[in-house]
Amino acid sequence: MAEAERIIGTPDTPDTPDGGERTAADGPAAGSGASASGDAGASRAGDRGAAAPRTGRGRRIAVLFAVAAFAYALDLVSKMLVVSRLEGRAPIQVVGDLLELHAIRNPGAAFGFGAAFTVIFTLIAAAVIVVIIRLARKLYSFPWAVALGLLLGGALGNLTDRIFRAPGVFEGEVVDFIAPKGFAVFNLADSAIVCGGILIVLLSFRGLDPDGTVHKD
Repeated sequence: MAEAERIIGTPDTPDTPDGGERTAADGPAAGSGASASGDAGASRAGDRGAAAPRTGRGRRIAVLFAVAAFAYALDLVSKMLVVSRLEGRAPIQVVGDLLELHAIRNPGAAFGFGAAFTVIFTLIAAAVIVVIIRLARKLYSFPWAVALGLLLGGALGNLTDRIFRAPGVFEGEVVDFIAPKGFAVFNLADSAIVCGGILIVLLSFRGLDPDGTVHKD
């Protein structure tokens, strides 16, 4: 009987590299490569998911320049009409004496401030335009695109007057014509700048940055 058992023997067990038998504890070790690969894939997928909200910069830049072009064109056309049909004439009442259209030439900043610093305001407007264009390279936020577009269009509108209107280059007087009662006379470029500035303040209070990230203090 002992001889028979010796001949028949027991089923061979697969050898492990160290000569021992594989146990249940060895199972996860065998699948560790696949598990690591799966974790790496999940990590890459997570990275892609985190980067997804930052896509579409080109569309945001297009919105910025579209808003700027609209604000600039509206300001330019309105000033052309004011110069040709309203300048040198009596003011036109729009809402009684609460709001009038009254054409004036403004050598100062928005709303008539700082008439003695025309050249300085011209340089500031040019610097603002350069900063906005540089900021557009990292723009991923739609609201910021609208705000910066309003600022850019308004700055370009008044800068055009500074360069091309009398009395000379960089000293040109801006055409203003919107005259609310008890307030300074202004134009559509000034309105675009103010609206863009207010929107930027609101976005900053909400913690939204131009690159689309949201932070909390």
